[in-house]
Amino acid sequence: MLTVSVLLAFIPAAFVLIISPGPDSIFTLTRAISDGPSAGVMAALGTSSGSIVHTVGAVVGLSALLQQSALAFALVKFVGAGYLMYTGVQTLRSDEQFDLTPERAGYTPSQSFRSALLINVLNPKVALFFLAFLPQFVRTDGNVPVQILTLGFMFATLGFVYQALLAIFSANARRVITKNEFVKTTLRAVSGSVLLGFGVKLALERRPT
Repeated sequence: MLTVSVLLAFIPAAFVLIISPGPDSIFTLTRAISDGPSAGVMAALGTSSGSIVHTVGAVVGLSALLQQSALAFALVKFVGAGYLMYTGVQTLRSDEQFDLTPERAGYTPSQSFRSALLINVLNPKVALFFLAFLPQFVRTDGNVPVQILTLGFMFATLGFVYQALLAIFSANARRVITKNEFVKTTLRAVSGSVLLGFGVKLALERRPT
């Protein structure tokens, strides 16, 4: 069982990591502003579902495989980088990304969920993060797999709450944000560039030794 002292150490550390800007939060923000709160919240759910996938992977050893196998790491890395860069380019190219007309929305809620899930799952750095981060709060005298799963679900839940609130706030402010054509164009350019940048950074990432 997880003790109170472990939880008091884990929750603040997890929250600091969750609020750090990354491709997941940028994608959620983009979807909320362009396609409304439902798409944003579903993107947040997709990211959190990806965290659960990585947690299960850490328990069964998939993360360890990525850490030990250069080929496996490279394969997942380049697929994930390619998807991030594709998403960034699509954002940059599409004049309709921040169009508020419902029938011209870029992503449906289900598409937002799937894309956010893929962005998270296809990032080997996230898998290695879970392998390195979660065990720091595990007591070796207890059931290790259960503790890792519990911590992973807590991390996913905290991440969902934060990103969902971010999505709702951003969606409510989107009419103000997108009312000005310059702001809308700048926001699209920044969002697309950041996603593209994360993709390039991931492609150049070396496997931890």
